[in-house]
Amino acid sequence: MNDCIFCRIIQGTAPARIVYQDDEVTAFHDIHPRAPIHILIVPNKHIPGVNQVAPEDVPMLGRLFLVARRLAEEMAIADGYRLVLNTGRRAGQSVFHLHVHLLGGRSFGWPPG
Repeated sequence: MNDCIFCRIIQGTAPARIVYQDDEVTAFHDIHPRAPIHILIVPNKHIPGVNQVAPEDVPMLGRLFLVARRLAEEMAIADGYRLVLNTGRRAGQSVFHLHVHLLGGRSFGWPPG
């Protein structure tokens, strides 16, 4: 999808600080970080959000979490990090390509914002 910034990042036609990429998943630094470490982990397949996930996407969803764990270990935050997945504008989703925020490097309170 040419109008999706995340699709363009995945394709290499938009700039990003990519930290991981394979056939199913790409991860890159958020341009507006909310923590010292703020990585977005996205499926390479364009899926607008959780409400559009299909049964055939289940293995890829597991891959998102395995990549999150791997990056947390590599970035030395495996002892405490937060994964956030917003669904819809009312929840704060601003880019309509499914993505998981990996946040770490500081303490987090509860409940979140």
